[in-house]
Amino acid sequence: MTYAYLIGGYSTAFGKHTDRSHKDLVREAYEGAVRDAGLEDGAAFDSAYFGSATLYVDGQPNVAGQICMTPLVRAGRFPERVPVYNVENACATSTTAVATAAREIRAGDAHLAVSIGVEKLIDPGTGKGRFQIFAGALDQLDPQEWEAYYRAAGEQVGKPFETGPGRTPFMDTYSMQALWHMKTHGSTQRQIAIAAAKTHGFGADNPRAQYRFRITADEVLADREVTYPLTRSMCAPMGDGAAALVLCSQAFLDACPQAVRERAIRIKAMAFTSGKYRRLDEPGLTAVAAAKAYAQAGVRATDIDLVEVHDATSFSEIYQAEMLGLCEVGQGGAFVEDGHTQLGGRVPMNTSGGLVSKGHPIAASGASMLGELMEQLRGEAGPRQVKNARLGLAENGGGSIGFDEAVAAVSILERVSA
Repeated sequence: MTYAYLIGGYSTAFGKHTDRSHKDLVREAYEGAVRDAGLEDGAAFDSAYFGSATLYVDGQPNVAGQICMTPLVRAGRFPERVPVYNVENACATSTTAVATAAREIRAGDAHLAVSIGVEKLIDPGTGKGRFQIFAGALDQLDPQEWEAYYRAAGEQVGKPFETGPGRTPFMDTYSMQALWHMKTHGSTQRQIAIAAAKTHGFGADNPRAQYRFRITADEVLADREVTYPLTRSMCAPMGDGAAALVLCSQAFLDACPQAVRERAIRIKAMAFTSGKYRRLDEPGLTAVAAAKAYAQAGVRATDIDLVEVHDATSFSEIYQAEMLGLCEVGQGGAFVEDGHTQLGGRVPMNTSGGLVSKGHPIAASGASMLGELMEQLRGEAGPRQVKNARLGLAENGGGSIGFDEAVAAVSILERVSA
C-alpha cells in the first residue's frame, strides 16, 4: 500500500485577531509549516489545498485560496502556476483538504503538497462573534425540516427547541443530545464538567490555545449557563486562526535529510461519512467513520494511544469515546470520570486543549487537530506529552443534519521512526 506522509505542520495562536487579515494568518501558517518541514521555500510544491467556510462574509465567495496565496507567490515563497484547489466542508474543511491532498499523492500525481485552513469568526469592527456565519451549516433550502425535527426531539427530552439572536441552534442540539444521554444512560452534568476541566488544563499548557487557564469541575458547573446542561466553560469559543500541513510521497521522503525522515508521520487512514436524520437512540455517523478508519489502518480501537475529538461542547468527549469504540455505548461518562482520558490514562483525549480551550476557527480546526497528533507522535508536546505515543486518532465533524454532523472524518496517524 502507498502512503502519504506529514512532514510539516503549524498553527497560529487561535483567538481574536481583529488587526490581522486572512492573508496575514495564511502566511504565518504556511511559512511555519514550510519551516517545520525542513524546506527552504515552497518551490517544490506540486499543489495547494485551501479551505475556508466563511470568507464569503468578507466578500470573497470564490477563488479564496488563489487570492490568499497571491502574496506568497509574489514573494517567491509559493511557486507560480501551481494549482490551488479550494475546499469547503464546514468544520471538517481542512481535514478534507488534507485527505484530498493525500489522495493526489497516493495516486502518484503529486509528491509535495500543502493543505491550509483559515477562518475569521470575529467581526473586526466590533470584536464580537459573527453568529450569522453558522446558518450555512444547516439546510437553508428547507429549514422547516430541521426545525420540526429539533422541536420533536425537544419534546422527547423535555427541552423546548428555541432560536434567537446571539446564539446558534448547535448549542441547543448538543444540549438535547446530552440530556437524552443523561436520561438514557445515567451520565451526569458533573461528568461533562470533568471533561471540560481536564481539557482546559491541557489548553493552559498549549501556547496556541485561545483560553489558557485552569478550571476545576466545580468552577465549570458554576459558570454561566448557555443551555442546560451546558455551561460556558463546556462550549467552544469563537475566534480566528489558521493551520497548515505539508504532505509528501514516499519517494520525496526518501530523498529528504535524515532529520526530516525521523520526524515524518504516516497517514494510516482517513475515513469520511455523511450524516442523516437519525433517531436519538441510533449510533452517530462517527461510529461508521471509525469502523472504516480502523479497517483501513489495520488496527483496533485498543491500539490507539491518544485522540483528538471535535468537542464543540465537552459532552462530545463522552459521546465520541463511545462512537470511536474506546468504551461501551452508555459508558462514556464513567470512562471520563474514571480518568481514562487524562494524561496517563488509557487514551488521553484533546491534549491540545480541544475546541473548548484551544478554540474553533472552523476551517482551521481539523488541520490543527492533526497538527497536535503530529506533535505528540514526534514526542514534542512538552508538558502535554503522551508517553510513547505511536498511533493517534482525530475525529472531526462539520455542519448538521439532524443530530448527525453533515460530514465526519476519522483520521489515524502513525509515528514512523522507532
